Amino acid sequence: MYEAQCAVVGTVITHPVKRQTASGEQVLSFRMASNARRQNRTTGEWTDGGTLYLTVTCWRRLVTGVGASLMNGDPVVAYGQLRTNEYTTREGVERADLEMTASAVGPDLSRCVVEVDRRRAAAKLVEQDGSEDAVEPDRGDEDEYDEQDPTDPGTEFSDTHDAVTAAV
Repeated sequence: MYEAQCAVVGTVITHPVKRQTASGEQVLSFRMASNARRQNRTTGEWTDGGTLYLTVTCWRRLVTGVGASLMNGDPVVAYGQLRTNEYTTREGVERADLEMTASAVGPDLSRCVVEVDRRRAAAKLVEQDGSEDAVEPDRGDEDEYDEQDPTDPGTEFSDTHDAVTAAV
């Protein structure tokens, strides 16, 4: 079977719904729409093109992140395997739906601003609270960077890692 992997940029149009399979595995699904807009070069006016509708299904680790982060109306980028689900309704009408099994889902940062909540930062907070069960997350070479204020316009960072590390 040929697997079509692609990214779809659009908007969440239903609230994500989480359910559990018979085997106990969690799955989360939502519908999204991707609209095409084009500018007429002679008039300068924007016109709406067609709309692509699809159902996005998330499994395993994506369930928690998507369920806690996205809701109806959010701008989203979904990447995964596309397939067509063909079926016949009770009335005998043949239909086809486009479905994506997502391997990555995130906000469309060209249309929104988000605050990232990293799991390793949460693990560090647990450790600071004195919990005996806390585990130090692996942070690589993070400690060798100087403390800099990412909100200070005069701050210059030598690379992206410095800016991200300082912001966390």
